[in-house]
Amino acid sequence: MSEAVTDGAVDIPPYRYTAAMAGDIEACWQDYWSEQGTFQAPNPTGPLSDPNHPRAGAPKLYVIDMFPYPSGAGLHVGHPLGYIGTDCYTRYFRMAGYNVLHPMGFDAFGLPAEQYAVQTGTHPRTTTEANIERYRGQLRRLGLAYDDRRSVATTDAEFYHWTQWIFLKIFNSWFDTGLRKARPIAELIERFEAGTRPTPDGRAWADLSAVERRQIVDDHRLAYISEAPVNWCPGLGTVLANEEVTPDGRSERGNFPVFKRNLRQWMMRITAYGDRLLDDLDRLDWPDKVKTMQRNWIGRSRGAHIDFPTEVGTPIRVFTTRPDTLFGATYMVLAPEHELVDAIVPAAWPDGTTNEKWTGGKATPAEAVAAYRDFAAGKTDVERQADAKEKTGVFTGAYATNPVNGAKIPIFIADYVLAGYGTGAIMAVPGQDERDWEFAEVYELPIIRTVQPSEGFDGRAFIGEGPAINSGFLDGLDIADAKAKIIEWLEANGHGQGAITYRLRDWLFSRQRYWGEPFPIVYDETGMPVALPESMLPVTLPDVEDFSPRTFAVDDAGSMPETPLSRAKEWVEVTLDLGDGPKTYTRETNVMPQWAGSSWYELRYLDPTNVSALVDPANERYWMGPQRDGDVGGVDLYVGGVEHAVLHLLYARFWHKVLFDLGYVSSEEPFRRLFNQGYIQAYAYKDPRGVYVEAENVEEREPGKYFHGSTPVEREYGKMGKSLKNVVTPDEMCERYGADTFRVYEMSMGPLDVSRPWETRAVVGAHRFLQRVWRLFVDEQTDALRVVGGAVDDETRRLLHRVIDGVRVDIEEMRFNTAIAKLIELTNRVTQVSSAGTAREVADPLVRMIAPFAPHLAEELWQRLGNESSIAYADFPAADPAFLVAESVTYPVQVNGKVRGKIEIAADAPEDAVREAALTAVESHLSGKQPKKVIVVAGRMVSVVV
Repeated sequence: MSEAVTDGAVDIPPYRYTAAMAGDIEACWQDYWSEQGTFQAPNPTGPLSDPNHPRAGAPKLYVIDMFPYPSGAGLHVGHPLGYIGTDCYTRYFRMAGYNVLHPMGFDAFGLPAEQYAVQTGTHPRTTTEANIERYRGQLRRLGLAYDDRRSVATTDAEFYHWTQWIFLKIFNSWFDTGLRKARPIAELIERFEAGTRPTPDGRAWADLSAVERRQIVDDHRLAYISEAPVNWCPGLGTVLANEEVTPDGRSERGNFPVFKRNLRQWMMRITAYGDRLLDDLDRLDWPDKVKTMQRNWIGRSRGAHIDFPTEVGTPIRVFTTRPDTLFGATYMVLAPEHELVDAIVPAAWPDGTTNEKWTGGKATPAEAVAAYRDFAAGKTDVERQADAKEKTGVFTGAYATNPVNGAKIPIFIADYVLAGYGTGAIMAVPGQDERDWEFAEVYELPIIRTVQPSEGFDGRAFIGEGPAINSGFLDGLDIADAKAKIIEWLEANGHGQGAITYRLRDWLFSRQRYWGEPFPIVYDETGMPVALPESMLPVTLPDVEDFSPRTFAVDDAGSMPETPLSRAKEWVEVTLDLGDGPKTYTRETNVMPQWAGSSWYELRYLDPTNVSALVDPANERYWMGPQRDGDVGGVDLYVGGVEHAVLHLLYARFWHKVLFDLGYVSSEEPFRRLFNQGYIQAYAYKDPRGVYVEAENVEEREPGKYFHGSTPVEREYGKMGKSLKNVVTPDEMCERYGADTFRVYEMSMGPLDVSRPWETRAVVGAHRFLQRVWRLFVDEQTDALRVVGGAVDDETRRLLHRVIDGVRVDIEEMRFNTAIAKLIELTNRVTQVSSAGTAREVADPLVRMIAPFAPHLAEELWQRLGNESSIAYADFPAADPAFLVAESVTYPVQVNGKVRGKIEIAADAPEDAVREAALTAVESHLSGKQPKKVIVVAGRMVSVVV
């Protein structure tokens, strides 16, 4: 036994609370909880209901953690921080009388298992299931109170059956802009058939061919196929959503370069929900920083669409938030990939086009455009939009007409305009935009100011407020009035209309991988998608010999993907009877992204054994339904890292709103309250060679001086990782100190939402605290119970009730570190006054309060106190208000704003007595002067003004 665990004792008392004893106690109670189903929460209906449960009919509390991806490395001590926090929280509320649902599952599809399969040939399912079992064992060792009946993994066919079912519901829905909600696609077809909704070209529905009708319907679906620029990552062999690309244009996973390619992909029409996703943030109890991140990502902008006529008859449409600057538009810029570029490029340069900066030195416009496109194709989106980069572009040889004044303005292509953002085209107003100004200077283009700069302004582009100038009928108007007037003019003259746009783009939902949910989609002889009937779900993955996505060269677009599933020919080509006789169909060979399963898993926890529905409505309404008018419903507390502020949370909100619109759930949002836990980081140490050494073997021999053996080392601070040799596992901590010690240490390190450094040496403090608790109850020499009858002294009683009151508040507000500090204070006091034994009056509430943090130890002591049932359902102690009233109060006394003394006086002393005592205490600071004013803030302070 190490010295840290034994307090330096040479002869260890036979019944001391050691790591070995803790391990035995913990294993015993973990078995008991499992055998008894202690943490099983009853549903109102179905096989998981239980009218005899001690919390049946009680108020409910639904708490979940962002479920983990089960990696082969297992958990390190940073991973369980949030899990232990929610466990303490839910254990408290279970004792406070709530029916608590706290499940855990696994987000198990994903790239790591597939990449391992590519390297080793091991099936991803084999790796994934082994990792899940390891995680379950680690989580069980920590005593986490999960309802194990409800555990799910996204890779289980019983789970992704319903992921595919939700996809079909989204595929078979459209967004009704009038109702601002999703409706079944059948309702849209009925409107076309009845003629109440016109077809795009005005023809009668009956006059359209079957294929034309399908094309129109498919164009309205919430899940649709699009051939559009996507983020292609050859290093991963798949496309990525915008959110999966880092700010420097590389893949979030693996840090590979990402390029734009045109591919045929599944998309989710999340943009239709932009307003609701944005507006409903105000109804959520979420951290402000997360709300801000979502607002910025959605990026709602108000302005106008403006059409600029071209010589080929098709106008160029732009969106601008500053339509009031239209008179200052002196050129246009299209993304190199814009669909109109090829159409507008003339055969020869217009007369007078001699500037090489405009032409790129090429003989024809087509040559110049082709050369510039090649140049732009090698850059990432981030590189193209970098403010610091040199502005480049090339004249297309074509002109557009500024609709407000008829001026002919040249059309350029430039890499700083992206096809996937806005309309892929901009009107350039160099007088009011710094980037446009720089481009205009390089290419010697006109610059016209449309807003009067403020007095003394001597810069280039002016982006401040001011009256309109050089703008015809807008001159003299402020920006807001000028915007309103120009939009009115555009709409009246058919050149545009007011509009709202979003930074948010539709969700790219295809992945060119093997290890993901198959789409429940086949293609018929027309090449158009056909949804499989629900009776054919789940569509399971076929076994393949080669899990690797491949790429092949394409002359005009670089490398392109070949999916692993496309090589499973017998699975891809399938004969099915979908209602009109057996036919040959082709399956979709892309798979869904990892985000699919995590976009709805909170619902499956509610009813995981249900084979006929995603969730029984009664169970969903009970656990997640609105609690009052205006409430959005959802999970009562969702805990996880802030890194999921956009990706996961935005996608989950979108799916949930679709299910709400279609009537499958009663809650409008998936997560009512969100809490972001901090991170546990670790020190790492390098020797003089720059090589990392085992952090655990480093000693600080004097302040700031660290040694690995006799070698001095340098300390740095950051993530835990094998390469840094600073990983500490919870298994290791449980072995050395016990799970309860590990739990108490992690909860006492600091506020749960603040990151903190790991310090193994400090864990012993938590262990010694639990040893002191043990000694209050158990004689270390005889194993006899030390709890006796009788009353405690008044001071201890008052402290006990203050601690009870404070611990309740702290846990409810997730201030676990301060709750533990109060329990340590109480334990120390009881230790001082209980040499002859611990009074039951304090022992009973103390063990109940410790139960959320050190549940195994609490169960053991609770049983030794003579209780037969689990402490998990014992009532949490309540403070007696009579003992919360302080007998005396200390007042700081200020003189002219500076504290000059303090007084201690009876808490119920009248204000006159407080004032008199305060003046006496600071008499020497008054210099004989009479105070102008004496302000008594009851219970807090006295302020004297002289």
